[in-house]
Amino acid sequence: MRELLTELMLIPGLSGYEHRVAAAIAAHLDRLGLPHRSDRLGNLSCTIPGDPALPSVMIFTHMDQLGFIVRKVEASGLIRLERLGGVPERALPAQAVTLCTDQGDIPGVIANKSHHATTPEEKYKVLPYAELYVDAGFSSKAEAEAAGIRIGTPVTYAPRVIPLHGTRIAGTSVDDRAGCAVLLSLAAARHTKPGPTLHLVWSVQEEYNLRGVLPAATALAPDIALQIDLLLACDTPDMTGRGEVTLGGGPGISLYSFHGRGTLNGVIPHPALVRMMEDAAGAAHLPLQRSAHTGALTDLSYIQFMGPQGVACLDVGFPMRYSHSALEVVDLTDLAQLVTLLDTALDHITPTLQLTRKP
Repeated sequence: MRELLTELMLIPGLSGYEHRVAAAIAAHLDRLGLPHRSDRLGNLSCTIPGDPALPSVMIFTHMDQLGFIVRKVEASGLIRLERLGGVPERALPAQAVTLCTDQGDIPGVIANKSHHATTPEEKYKVLPYAELYVDAGFSSKAEAEAAGIRIGTPVTYAPRVIPLHGTRIAGTSVDDRAGCAVLLSLAAARHTKPGPTLHLVWSVQEEYNLRGVLPAATALAPDIALQIDLLLACDTPDMTGRGEVTLGGGPGISLYSFHGRGTLNGVIPHPALVRMMEDAAGAAHLPLQRSAHTGALTDLSYIQFMGPQGVACLDVGFPMRYSHSALEVVDLTDLAQLVTLLDTALDHITPTLQLTRKP
């Protein structure tokens, strides 16, 4: 898990530019002998055929990461950015970034005003992203453009992986390369096992509009959809009031999510799937953490409304600290246990699983 996650985290993959991440995942599927396909948006799908008498299952996670788009190249060679996704502005100055051009990746740094010139009034002020700029070492606009920098060039946090104590690591795009690694590990565990027809999808543009997966979901028309994403770890001093999820405490499920900031959407999970995960955790002797929070949203919110009967949905996940920062933190043990939980849950899908709600 450490090796796989490290590989995926070191690949830049801004929303809309996930092709390099998809290529790495596709190579792993090729080694497993699993056929795969991509759609026009770039979603990568793999189907493991199963028993047609069982409900079909789609398990998915997103490949993309948040970041920036080049908005303007100044005459001086400094670069202005447009934010893409929920980037925290208070954590941007002095961050290293990577500009992904057709000629190759170019390192840069988001400038931070020299401390010796910072006034007392500026010291505690958070600058809007539009006032920030990237210094990539160019001395003119022509020099930057000759290196491949254009309006529209994708920019991400500089990819990094930092081993921490024990099984914990910090790095860029844990959200959701950790989910990608879990799904690949699940593919390796399930591709020779009997069970329901299983659609595995590595999706695009989740950080941008939460809807990139919809063409894949429409084509696959699953009965059950499970989304793999982070659960907010609440075991640091700034998060203790938000819940009980702890890093290293095992995988979990979301019992309630709601965006609450202009998007009236979220997921209240299907009760049969909640029971299924609880039973699977018990059978595999795994902990199962429970999360309920406002302020986050996944693309599962839109999948649940698809088709003439809707789709039975549940968010499953792993604890993570410092979401959307340049360095997020995860425990590899939680990821390994999440693979086991999903593998066991798929074995609990039987013809008697009741998905239709009855009065």
